[in-house]
Amino acid sequence: MGVMTPLYTLAARITGQAIVLFARAITAVHADWRGVGPSSRQRVYFANHVSNADMPMIWSVLPHHLRLRTRPVAAADYWLKTRLRAFAGGAVFQAVLIDRRPEERTDDPMEAILKALDEGASLIIFPEGLRNQGPEPLKPFKAGLYNIAKARPDVELVPTWVANLSSVMPKGEIIPLPLMVRVVFGAPVSLGEAETRGDFLTRAAAELLALRPEDTA
Repeated sequence: MGVMTPLYTLAARITGQAIVLFARAITAVHADWRGVGPSSRQRVYFANHVSNADMPMIWSVLPHHLRLRTRPVAAADYWLKTRLRAFAGGAVFQAVLIDRRPEERTDDPMEAILKALDEGASLIIFPEGLRNQGPEPLKPFKAGLYNIAKARPDVELVPTWVANLSSVMPKGEIIPLPLMVRVVFGAPVSLGEAETRGDFLTRAAAELLALRPEDTA
């Protein structure tokens, strides 16, 4: 991303605060710390994924001091598509950008993720990979969450359910509907000593799905 000038840094901070205020004004997004509370402990928040707005919603409900050190893991092809997105992804969210094209990329995405963790950042990830546009509440998890759990066992893995977002902004709609978005944080999940990748990912998905409020989408 390069070295940011003071003016660029100021613009990023102002934009970030504007995003927080906009998200709260439009969706009344709020946090439900159900299984865990806000903490300075290093964490990976792993969440369901139905919209490009999922990440800003999670980011917006974190306390300010936690937002400053929490970076989303995001698709480079989306966030580098325009100069505005590149500014938001790079300067505002400080995203760990991943190339989603395995046949073309030359770098291992896990190396970038682990590097960010080793530098002290907390992360927001979406284990389903692509957005879930189907009828099922969750798609099968990719291997990334397991790889993080195995490589960095001291990092808390916090299931995070974003509720109602698909109803607030249905596909094809421009004007948001007046519904509240809730971000539910559950108890951390850790990798068992003899747990296989498949068993761990199935259990992590079940813990995430258990946070889904019955009255929301």
